[in-house]
Amino acid sequence: MNDNFVNIYDEVFEKIKDLGSDVIETHIERLRDLDKLIPPSAMFFCVTNTTKHSFEFVSKNFTYATGLDIKKMTEEGMTYWWSRLHPDEAELWLKALGELMTFTLTEVPFEDRKRVSYIWNYSIRNNDDEYLNITQHTTPMYFDDDGKPVIGLAHYSVTGSGERLPIKATALILNGNDEYETIYYKNHSQKLLEETYSNRERDVLRLISRGYDNKEIAQRLFLSEHTVNTHRKNIMAKTSCKNFTELIAKCVRQGLL
Repeated sequence: MNDNFVNIYDEVFEKIKDLGSDVIETHIERLRDLDKLIPPSAMFFCVTNTTKHSFEFVSKNFTYATGLDIKKMTEEGMTYWWSRLHPDEAELWLKALGELMTFTLTEVPFEDRKRVSYIWNYSIRNNDDEYLNITQHTTPMYFDDDGKPVIGLAHYSVTGSGERLPIKATALILNGNDEYETIYYKNHSQKLLEETYSNRERDVLRLISRGYDNKEIAQRLFLSEHTVNTHRKNIMAKTSCKNFTELIAKCVRQGLL
């Protein structure tokens, strides 16, 4: 990955400071124990450190999910990961990341940032020169003095090769019912169809996909059942799908859920 890419990335976290290993070592020990119990799958997790461009921990499923060398991922860190990023997506991904951090620092009160989780996506080249669609969910574990999340627990879902998904960025906040609500969403690519959904409609759609009925969704999102039903009707009115089963399948294929 070229120096300009790294420089732009560093600008996003320009006020960060280096952190001692003691900040995250306790978390990593717990993750190592958890990793022993997880079976092979197309998902893996890492502890990310923006202060050193490093992955402080990489779970064993990394190689199973991507076909890449876990030793290089651990030793070379983000430089190795970025070098495999699709060249057509690098600029968009940096833009998405920068705007997401700007939103966090300007719109999310400092005391609320520990309840925020971030989702973005991109494509990574495997050893067969195929680009895999990656969806990354990152939950901050540590913040710098300015309130920027600099250490994170990142969960990666690999959905295979094929048509690349539009680059999107989302921020969700955990409410009083331990349910995530969307507070930010932006599609940075040209495929803008899903932008017709409001943040609240995305939350309702996500909970429908998990099997909750109107009453349960209303309780989780602090809404009335009437409001949830209205959202359901609006969601269907905005799509050509015949039913929610078809719509959810379409959303999964497009990386919306």
